[in-house]
Amino acid sequence: MRALLERSNRFLDAPLDLGPRLLLVAAAVVLVAGIALFPLWSMTMFAPQYEEGLRLQIFSYKLEGGNQGQDINEINVLNHYIGMRDLVSDDFTEFKWLPFVGGALALLMLRAAVHGHAGHVLDVVVLFFYFGAFSLWSFGYRMWSYGHNLAPTASVKVEPFMPPMFGSKQLANFEVYSYPAAGTYLMVAAALLVVAALAAAWRQAGVRGQKET
Repeated sequence: MRALLERSNRFLDAPLDLGPRLLLVAAAVVLVAGIALFPLWSMTMFAPQYEEGLRLQIFSYKLEGGNQGQDINEINVLNHYIGMRDLVSDDFTEFKWLPFVGGALALLMLRAAVHGHAGHVLDVVVLFFYFGAFSLWSFGYRMWSYGHNLAPTASVKVEPFMPPMFGSKQLANFEVYSYPAAGTYLMVAAALLVVAALAAAWRQAGVRGQKET
């Protein structure tokens, strides 16, 4: 046990070589691009009266409807009939903290790349995966809340429901498709780059240990 602890401490204190540092810088750039420039999720609704579909894109900081923003207005009109709250960016608390937390993670990646040791990379990996898991849970809860808190005075009565997070689902006469968009894929790519940096640091620490012995 003592030998294992000593080996772990040596790894956590090991300085990063050039390879892991470059991977961390790349991860920070990819993460910021995913959060700032691209939608994280995309939803499309098809019905006989909407053959071309109603489209909604979810960014880290806003909602954006298709057809130059008109689709979100049409979706809110339909939601009104079943008693669902309007989709309004101001109601999404995630838009307030998600860009901030994503930017903080990118800064931690850059800090680890410039000044860090392997332990700093491990911290970033743990925080990143917690951030990803919490974001998915928050998104799922938001979807559940919209579909289950329906106004009892709605003109059209429907059973409480949850729109799909992944894949498709039939809701009344609508076929709803929901999939991750480019921003989420870039966040996954950033996570893989950070994990690759940690793996590279682990290998390099092992090589140093062999040379010392």
